[in-house]
Amino acid sequence: MRHGNKNNALGRKKAHRGALLSNLAISLIEHKRIETTLAKAKALRLYVEPLLTKSKSDSTHSRRTIFSHLQDKEATAALFRDVAPKIATRPGGYTRIIKLGNRHGDAAEMAMIELVDFNTVYVKEKAGAEAKKTRRSRRSTGAKKAADAPAAEAKTEAGADEAKAE
Repeated sequence: MRHGNKNNALGRKKAHRGALLSNLAISLIEHKRIETTLAKAKALRLYVEPLLTKSKSDSTHSRRTIFSHLQDKEATAALFRDVAPKIATRPGGYTRIIKLGNRHGDAAEMAMIELVDFNTVYVKEKAGAEAKKTRRSRRSTGAKKAADAPAAEAKTEAGADEAKAE
């Protein structure tokens, strides 16, 4: 019976599940986006989001705590160097899960899990690189042509006067 047991066992014993989630977290930190099954992606979200929250405070204690979960120096360093500054202002929800459909071999539900602040499609640039806004006239193109017509006639008359003067 699993009364009150809220973790998804993923068909593995505790040690194997811990190693799997640690490896998935390392891959997510290094590549910023990974494809896996939907069940593993949901389990990974529960595993990695507290680590990302802890990485926002760069202290020796938080580095050691995160290293104890990941067991990878490069991933820990990348987390504090690259990821933590980008998520510093975000209050939570650091990952996004996008369903991709079923895998051909065994019809398992596949999903892509990514770090939200590293997706260039959804993230808006904040630092001074605002797009130039164009002002558009409310009048229609017919009215615009009618307004331009007298100016065009004046130009042709001026050109005709110059031709006669020569």
